[in-house]
Amino acid sequence: MKILLTGGTGTIGRAFIMEAIQRQHQILVLSRNPEKYTSTQVIEYIRWDGRTTDGWQSYMEKTDAVVNLAGANIGDRLWTPKRKRVIRESRLKAGEAVSQAFTAAKNRPRVLLQASAVGYYGETGDREVNESSPAASDYLGDLCVEWENSTRNVEDLGVRRIVLRTGLVLTKTSGALGKLQIQYQLFAGGPLGSGKHWWPWIHLKDQALAMLYLLEHDQASGVYNLSAPTPARMADVGKALAKVLKRPFWLPIPAFALKIVLGDMSKILLEGQRAIPKRLLELGYSYQYPDLEGALREIFTP
Repeated sequence: MKILLTGGTGTIGRAFIMEAIQRQHQILVLSRNPEKYTSTQVIEYIRWDGRTTDGWQSYMEKTDAVVNLAGANIGDRLWTPKRKRVIRESRLKAGEAVSQAFTAAKNRPRVLLQASAVGYYGETGDREVNESSPAASDYLGDLCVEWENSTRNVEDLGVRRIVLRTGLVLTKTSGALGKLQIQYQLFAGGPLGSGKHWWPWIHLKDQALAMLYLLEHDQASGVYNLSAPTPARMADVGKALAKVLKRPFWLPIPAFALKIVLGDMSKILLEGQRAIPKRLLELGYSYQYPDLEGALREIFTP
């Protein structure tokens, strides 16, 4: 299968590429800076501006699938009004460009994987949510709805579209886990806020393999939560991380302190979703790392 990928230089994109190549797929990566990367027989980097189809529309004619992961990182800087616009526009403009490319193509790819996030559901407390649960009416909920809708019209063209509502992706160097690791290495690990909020986590390898599983199963369409079958409370994630790193879990960071330092961005650390991957389990996906401690040990074992 020849796969056209946006957002391919990010953490999830790189992991997806590695797994896809091992399965004999060919990858075309749209990038603002293709000169930074080396193309090979199985992966080619193509320039794009993140907003239009200029320079890459013709590649749609020889592509079997499209994976749209494009979007500015939501956790790398404070959510000022300007940053919120960048986060939103980077997702919507990329989605609109992908939709336009599908519309203009004579020989369209058969399937589109569209990124989204479990932030769609907002703060859910102890209530379980699955793919049929409604969206929250807050910043992240509204953002995810718009993000998903940016490519919805390809379904009218007969394209199989899959929406990926991804949880907390566990990696050593990025995302919330990367930030927690630094805190714990300094012997300052502990709950964030109450620690009772749910974090729907997933190992990076399962994230990539689940994406490929959905691409390769023709019956898969619609929304899928990409998270492990056993979501955990923030405090449980912290305790498991402390155990694996052989560090104490003792120093809580009050919610008000995080709100003062991070502003609105504190939501991604202090709120959570008890999200269940109901449809992915029903489809038969078998997790490589269904257990939290096992996933963390794989990540942090030298």
